[in-house]
Amino acid sequence: MGRGAQLLWVVGVWLAVPAAADAQSFNGIPRPPGDVPTAAPPAVAPPAPSANAAAPKGPMLQSLPPAPAQLHSAPAAAAGAMPVVPPGQGSLSVSARFGRDLPAINGGLHWRVYRTEQNGIPRLVKEEKSPTPTFVLPSGNYVVNVGFGLANVTKALQVRAETIKDVFEIPAGGLRIEGRVGDAKIPPGQISFDLYKGSQFEPGDKRPIATAIMTGDVVLVPEGTYHIVSSYGDANATVRSDIRVQVGKLTDTTINHRAAIVTLKLVSERGGEARANTQWSVLTPGGDAIKESIGAFPRVILAEGDYRAIARNDGRTYEREFRVVAGVDGEVEVIAR
Repeated sequence: MGRGAQLLWVVGVWLAVPAAADAQSFNGIPRPPGDVPTAAPPAVAPPAPSANAAAPKGPMLQSLPPAPAQLHSAPAAAAGAMPVVPPGQGSLSVSARFGRDLPAINGGLHWRVYRTEQNGIPRLVKEEKSPTPTFVLPSGNYVVNVGFGLANVTKALQVRAETIKDVFEIPAGGLRIEGRVGDAKIPPGQISFDLYKGSQFEPGDKRPIATAIMTGDVVLVPEGTYHIVSSYGDANATVRSDIRVQVGKLTDTTINHRAAIVTLKLVSERGGEARANTQWSVLTPGGDAIKESIGAFPRVILAEGDYRAIARNDGRTYEREFRVVAGVDGEVEVIAR
């Protein structure tokens, strides 16, 4: 499930609670978590291990069906025939699970095997995306990394002239988000989400670990607390909230916006034809610019509150004050007189 941050050698654990937002009131509604969907598509693993290596900056996402499947009821993928091991080499069989006494992870894994060169730089020697691969390798020391969305674990392992088996524990879960205004779901494409590590009230790094997450996308992350910035449109309808992701669970969260869609029109008389080539500015009562646009019928999504619309056309300026009520879409006519 793939659409960053320092490379995680061992998965981190984080956590928090829903909180108030800037610009408008917040009501985030986390629903009881389901199971992480099975048969997840391959996720992009981090680059070669290095003390200064950075994880990918973009999100590792994949749209999934609305109803989560039962992961821990799914049997582990059947192992293929054991490969032939030449003399002087050994085989390394690996698998992953959500934790001790927790279900196996049967999809969405990306395995990479590195061998450290004499100059100390790890070199990628094997790569696999199946859930339970077996690597045939010359005897020696290796570093094995497995990525599961934004979660990953790295181990140092020794290969000998025998079969070595190892299970990687990845305490991760999934997060899926949607937005609503009242009882109405915000259509995909009008809303997006950015994801940050830790609570919005905690100090520390505030760079997003995943950006432009769409409705219906599932983000795989280490267990813990994250905060979501939900942007409805491209003006000021923004909500912030904290959410907890549990191991092996898919957490569905609804973010409620108090906002509406407003269509601006410059007319000669009420109900008249809109004038083309009009420059628009939407300001707060204090004069702060919220949105600039050009056109006869610009649409803007605004948080609930009071505003002033300024229209410039044919060298003249017109304005009008108006109020946005949550969930009440409509037109704002500015009379050119």
